[in-house]
Order: sequence, then structure tokens, then C-alpha cells
Amino acid sequence: MLISLQNPLVKQLRKLRSAKERQEQGLFLLEGTHLIQEACRVKYPLETVCCTPEWQSSNQSLWQQASQQANRTEVVSVEVLKAIATTVQPDGIVATAHRSSHHTQIPYGGLALALENIQDPGNVGTIIRTATAAGASGLWLSADSVDMYHPKVLRATAGQWFRFPIAVTPNLRTTIQECQQAGMQIVATLADAQLTYWEVDWLRPSVILLGNEGAGLSAQAIAQSDLCVKIPQSAEVESLNVAIAAALMLYEAQRQKIFSTTQ
Repeated sequence: MLISLQNPLVKQLRKLRSAKERQEQGLFLLEGTHLIQEACRVKYPLETVCCTPEWQSSNQSLWQQASQQANRTEVVSVEVLKAIATTVQPDGIVATAHRSSHHTQIPYGGLALALENIQDPGNVGTIIRTATAAGASGLWLSADSVDMYHPKVLRATAGQWFRFPIAVTPNLRTTIQECQQAGMQIVATLADAQLTYWEVDWLRPSVILLGNEGAGLSAQAIAQSDLCVKIPQSAEVESLNVAIAAALMLYEAQRQKIFSTTQ
């Protein structure tokens, strides 16, 4: 059992709190029983799995599954696990996986999202979880947004990160152009837009374009969009949370789709 915080493996895993280290090591952290369950359910390859003796004894079946998918397994002390994990009260298991294992192609069709310079990992994770629930086809994340492998992003998706198509685009403007060339309409959110989000024909292949939590979308992104829409709100409220804005449009699109099939 690993008990020393000075162990080379422990030192290596602790560094994965940093986006730079995740990039350099090509690894990311999976924390908690639920994320490990989801990783095992989709057979996502794991590199190292660490758990406490207490967790191992009460989760024998999941431990066996995780061990079969991992290159290395270690039983560690509670102190070591806390040192590795980013959560205040980890529930007994942490794993690492390779970033390169998550390769996906977003289809140019259906209902997709494009996020520009979104910085809050909780927002990105919540958008991914909501988009999965609403039946969206995928999500592009701009390169200047938060790291898609951030532990908080993964936790906020509640496991949907493994199932939902997500891609980091090195050039969001080019991606938008490619979507338009494929016949998709680009719908941008803008506070002073003339159209409300329920006036859009969401039955058309569409991309919901959402911008930074504070600054909103860049002028370039707005100029590229086909439609700008607003979400009506009382004058006292400056703006909505970006994940809430995404949810409203995703479910309006779903409502229109359901309504069209019942006519």
C-alpha cells in the first residue's frame, strides 16, 4: 500500500491538477465512484487506478472492472488519496486516463453547440450534461476555453462526458464556416437581438453559439452568425448563466421537434 506523499507516482498524479501538466503528461484525473463506473461502462481505457482499502473492500466488483481496464492499480492510504484528489472529501477512488483516448468527430447536422472562450468548468460540464439529455449531436469548444479534461468539467457532466461528442477546435471561425457550408444555421446569443430564441426554426440543422460568461461573444463570432437571438429577462437582471441559456434553447429545439411529429 502506498502511504508516502513523496512516492514518485503520487507526485506525478498530484501534478495533474494543472492544465499544463495534463497536457504535458497526456493524462487527466477521474475522481469518484460514479465517474469510474461510467468509464467502466463504456470501456474507457484507464492508465492508473488508486483506491483506499476501505473503498476496495466495499466495491469489489467495480474494482475488478477498473483493474481490467487499467495498466496499473494501487491501494493507497486515505491521506495519499486526499493528496491526489481535487475534491475536499474524495470518496475513495481516483484514476487517470489518456487524453488521446478521447477522439471524436462532431457531425455537421442535427443540433450542435459551439462555445467561445467559456472559462468556468462547471458551466462547460453542465452544458455537456444538458446537451446530452436534450439529444444534441455534439459540442465544439474553442481552444481558449477551459480545459475539457478539467476535473470539475468531468464531475459536472455526471458521467455524460464519456458519451457525448466533444471536440476542441483550434479555430472556431473555421469550424463555423464549415458548419455553414454543410447547411447548418449559426444561432448566436445577443442581449439586444430582435428575435427571441423561440422564434427560431430549430427544426433546421443548427449550431447554438455561446460566448464568455462576462464578455459574451466576440464581434467576429457575432458577424459570422446567421441569426442573433435574445432570452427575454427583467431589466434588473444583467444576464443569465451561460449553462441556463444553453438549456433554454436546447429544450425549445426539442419542444419544436416533438410538436412537429405530433401534427
